[in-house]
This record gives sequence, C-alpha cells and structure tokens, in this order.
Amino acid sequence: MSTVKTTPEVREGWDGAAAASPSARARKRLTSPGASIAAVVIAVLWTLPTFGLLLSSFRPEEDIKGNGWWNWFTDPELTLESYNEVLFGSTTQLSTYVVNSVVITVPSVVIPVVLALLAAYAFAWMKFPFRNTLFVAVFALQIVPIQVALIPLLQIFVDTGLNGTFWPLWIAHSVFALPLAVYLLHNFMSDIPAELVEAARVDGAGHVKIFRAIMLPLVLPAIAAFGVFQFLWVWNDLLVALTFAGSTSDVAPLTARIAELVGTRGTEWHLLSAGAFVSMLVPVIVFVTMQRFFVRGLLAGSVKG
Repeated sequence: MSTVKTTPEVREGWDGAAAASPSARARKRLTSPGASIAAVVIAVLWTLPTFGLLLSSFRPEEDIKGNGWWNWFTDPELTLESYNEVLFGSTTQLSTYVVNSVVITVPSVVIPVVLALLAAYAFAWMKFPFRNTLFVAVFALQIVPIQVALIPLLQIFVDTGLNGTFWPLWIAHSVFALPLAVYLLHNFMSDIPAELVEAARVDGAGHVKIFRAIMLPLVLPAIAAFGVFQFLWVWNDLLVALTFAGSTSDVAPLTARIAELVGTRGTEWHLLSAGAFVSMLVPVIVFVTMQRFFVRGLLAGSVKG
C-alpha cells in the first residue's frame, strides 16, 4: 500500500485555497473589527428609540411635554404617575385590556399548534390520496392576503351570533396561522429518522403512540419557535383586533385601546409613552426567554443530510 505524503508547500497551498474561498473571505470580513464596530453601532441606533420611550414613560408630565427625553440626564427625575394613570386610571384602565390581550393571545397560540401538529404528522408519516397536493395547497394559503378574508369572516361571525365575543379573534388568528404552522412542523417531523418510526411500529406502536411518545418530545423546539412567532403576531396585531373587536368593546385587546388613545389623547404624551411600553414589555420578555427555541425551530428542515 502506498501513502501520499504532503509537503509543507502543498499544505500551504491547500490552506491558501481554503482561505481564498468565498465563504472564508465572507467569514473573515464579518468577524473583522470593523464589522463588529458596525454591528454595535447598528444595535445602539436600533434600541435608542426604545430606550428613549422607557425614560419618557418614567418622567413627569411637565418634563415630557416641555423637552426631549435626553434632558433627563441633566434633570434625573423619575415618577410612576404615568403608569398608575394608564393601568388604573378611570379614563384609561389599560390593565383590563392587558387581560384581554392575554385571553386573546394564549388560545390563539394553542389552537393552531394543536391542529398543526395533527396535520403535520399526517402529511409527514401517513399515506393517503393526494397527500402532496393537499400539503402544497395548505402551504400556498400563505399567499392569501389577510385583508381579503376579513369582511367575509366578519359577515359569518355576525350571522352566527359570535360577534362581540372572543371567538372571532381566536378563530381568525388560528386560521391565518395554520399554513405556516403546518409547514414548519411538517419540515421538522420529516427530518426525524424513518428508522426510529419503523422500530416503534415493529414494537407494536400505532400512530397515536408514535405521535405522543416520539414526535412530541422531538418537535418541542419547533413548537416553541412557532409559539413565539404566533404570540408576537397576535399580541401586536391591530388590524384583526379592530375588525372583530373594535377599540372600546369588552373584548378589545391592548393594541386597539392604545390606538384609540392616540386619537383621543394625542397631546398626553406621558400616557402614550407609558401605555406603549406596557404593550411592549410582555412580548419582549417572551422573545428574550424563548429566542433560542425560535432560531432552532425556524432552521428545522432547512438542511438535509
């Protein structure tokens, strides 16, 4: 048997070729000190408005209306009066709308996750006629604009007597979220080795046992990723909320109420800043705590082999 010996010159040539590849050059540029400085500058500029909103929400009303938030550094005075008025004041009472947003968001996340899990398992591991055609049709529903379906759905809810309840919001958000949920979960389930499923079938496990004991534990990152995405979408939604709940009804979410405050209280910046930060706080906490699952789930199924 003969062996091929590499000289230092050959190894140096290989190293030079690898370093000269497009991916190596791109990696070098992205990890350079200039790129790091640019990333820090972009991050600071991106978060600066949020920081200014946070300071404004704690400043006294006179200071907010009289000068910019950066003047706080020369006159560092803070108060909780704006939050007290926003959450518990007789004219705003955003605490009620915060509860409404939670009641709307949680079922709007759970319902599409449950339905999409069942559909994704069927598309990935069950054989039935027109399976691929139906999957493509479900995925293609993502291109349908939400605005096209709002008026027909509203007419259906009015005719069935559901208008004025939480059901129109739950149903609408679940329907609009299902195509993406089925796609993400299907890609994740398809990556699970077929040998694992076949071994479970040999041991006598049926579809219910395989779904509960094998699929659910393995697809938790994808479930968490879609859950974060759907939570942020529903919590920050305004269009669907205004269409099916309005801004002053008993089921209106926080975003609809803040939008109404912009129209009726456009000069009361102290209330708007506090209310806006209250609406931002919950989704920020959810995203920060679940961001690692969000990235892992979105990348599921993107690479084969």
